[in-house]
Amino acid sequence: MKVLLINGSPREGGNTFTALSEVAKALNEEGIETEIIGIGKRAVQGCIACGMCGRTGRCTFRDDLYFQVMRAVKEGIDGLIVGSPVYYGGPNGSLCALLDRVFYSLGPDLRYKPAASVVVCRRGGASAAFDRLNKYYTILSMPVVSSQYWNMVYGQTPGQAVEDEEGMQTMRTLGRNMAWMIKKLNTREEGHPEPEPQVRTNFIR
Repeated sequence: MKVLLINGSPREGGNTFTALSEVAKALNEEGIETEIIGIGKRAVQGCIACGMCGRTGRCTFRDDLYFQVMRAVKEGIDGLIVGSPVYYGGPNGSLCALLDRVFYSLGPDLRYKPAASVVVCRRGGASAAFDRLNKYYTILSMPVVSSQYWNMVYGQTPGQAVEDEEGMQTMRTLGRNMAWMIKKLNTREEGHPEPEPQVRTNFIR
């Protein structure tokens, strides 16, 4: 069993990485393999709504970051966790550009997989960023894993996150809760709900 963690911070060893690492450690202790992919400082192309992924099964842009995530998803994951610093009350824009493409092109591979968001901030905006990230999961029938509090950690300079004792405990609880859910659901087996044919309404007369 494996969980993919996406680090949406441009700081390789910053507080978002620290928070995700705490979750990964708890998952590992429960026998769950983990992989952390960081977006780093690379420029990230956003979705252009070309629809090519619907015909080919992958995004039309051939950047290494997208293919790293696609490889991990296609090889088989049992859960997904996305972490981001808070910028202007929301997640990192580069991360959202990547997630737009990942969720649009790899939706069938992510459906029904347990997922969670982690946000890190200096002071405010964590709730709004947390809600924004969770919207990716709830449009794909992905069970959202909860913790003992909203998945927020506070810290500004690298290393400060470990001083947020409640935040670190929340991360460990999240890891254990995700491991429990993955083992209970066993999402690689058959037996998912049979979806109805999708109805799309645009509210244009």
